[in-house]
Amino acid sequence: MWNPWHGCHKISAGCRHCYVYREDAAFGSPTPSNVVRRTASFDLPLKRDRHKNYKFPTGTTFGLCFTSDLLIEEADEWRSEIWDIVRERNDCTFLFFTKRIDRLTSCLPSDWGNGYENVTVGCTVENQDRADRRLPIFLSSPLRHRIIVAAPLLERIDLRPWLDPSLINEVTVGGESGKYARPLHFDWVTDMQRQCNECGVAFTFHQTGSYLVKDGRQYHIPREHQHSQAKKAGLNTII
Repeated sequence: MWNPWHGCHKISAGCRHCYVYREDAAFGSPTPSNVVRRTASFDLPLKRDRHKNYKFPTGTTFGLCFTSDLLIEEADEWRSEIWDIVRERNDCTFLFFTKRIDRLTSCLPSDWGNGYENVTVGCTVENQDRADRRLPIFLSSPLRHRIIVAAPLLERIDLRPWLDPSLINEVTVGGESGKYARPLHFDWVTDMQRQCNECGVAFTFHQTGSYLVKDGRQYHIPREHQHSQAKKAGLNTII
């Protein structure tokens, strides 16, 4: 993970039980979670060892801004430095998820063109309303690699209008974690897998969430098993 800044503010239904807020509270963070601030990891991909080699070698994949949002307004003054780092480390891959896809084009560097080859963007959609609003913008944005992130999935969503395999590399689905998590219905997940299979788009079920409803019964899944249990469902498909 590379988190050059930390902190976010809630903008839609999927943010209600944000894990950043939960973890900040658990660790007693002295700064409110809705305050966006630079971190000591700001230039992490450029760190070098005592031999002056990069600490993170060629081929490293960085999950970028997973405790904030790369496109958040408060980071506008810092973002150009991040693009400089991404450009310098073009031997590595960078992945970020956003709920602010409407801000993307105003946040891109001047040399972006149709996208940097080493950057993948995930657009987060938690319900049909957000899918209908965000995905048309997502598909029309200049990007080389796109992932739809249906997490936390809060209801059945019809993604078929946007499942163009020439534009969408993957759909990944997850439930919500934490004590107050809203339940994930397994049939929502299998329905989305069917949509992806019909349209020829890769599908991943990456996390069950804390509460999974299957065949009319609700199961509590401990945090340490939520990824492994999702994988055991055997729904992942590679196109």
